[in-house]
Amino acid sequence: MDAFKGCFCSTKTSKLPRDEDPIILASETPFTVNEIEALHDLFKKLSSTIVDDDLIHKEEFQLALFSNSSKQNIFSDRVFDLFDAKHNGVIKFGEFVRSLSVFHPNASEEDKITFAFRLYDLRQTGYIERVELKEMVLAILSELDSTLTDDAVDSIVDKTMIEADLNGDGRIDPEEWKDFVTKNPSLLKNMTLPYLKELTLAFPSFVLNTEVPDYK
Repeated sequence: MDAFKGCFCSTKTSKLPRDEDPIILASETPFTVNEIEALHDLFKKLSSTIVDDDLIHKEEFQLALFSNSSKQNIFSDRVFDLFDAKHNGVIKFGEFVRSLSVFHPNASEEDKITFAFRLYDLRQTGYIERVELKEMVLAILSELDSTLTDDAVDSIVDKTMIEADLNGDGRIDPEEWKDFVTKNPSLLKNMTLPYLKELTLAFPSFVLNTEVPDYK
C-alpha cells in the first residue's frame, strides 16, 4: 500500500458528483475535507497512469501496487475487487476514498477486521476456507518476493486453521476470524497507514490554498 503515498499538488478539487463531494465523504469516513481533497490529487495521478479518464482501471491499480501493470496476483485482484464497490471493473473517486478509509488510523478496529476477512474470503461465501487461506498466503509471499517450501506454507495454514477454526468445521466464519485477530493483533498491522492522518501536515501549501473549511 506504500505506493498510494504518491505525490500531491495544490490544485483544487474539480467539480465532483454529489456522492463524491468532499464534505459528504468527510461525513462518512474518518478523513477530513482537506485530506479528501489531497486524496483527489493522488486519485487523479493514479487514474491517468494509463488512461486519463478519472477512473482507476485494474491495470493502473496493479501498476500502483507493483510498478508492473501485467503482474497477476490474487492479492492485488482481491483488493481491487473490494475497492470496486459497484463491481463494474473500475474504481471511481468515491469508492477510492470510502475503501481507503478503512486503512485510516482513526478507522474502527471492527471495520479493519471485516475488511481483512473479506480480503481472505476469495469466493465470497461468508467463510474463509483452507484453500483460500493458502492461496492468500502464497499471494502475499509472491508480493513480498519471498518463497517458502510447500511444507512450510502448509504448516502456516494448518496452524492458522487449528487456532481459528474453533468449531472444527474446516472453515473460518466472521466471529471466529474476529476472535483470532483479537488474539493476534499483528494481523491488522498492515490495515493501518499512518500517513493517511498526516496528508495536510505533509502538504501545508495545499491547506493554505483550499477554499473548503475543515469540518472535522
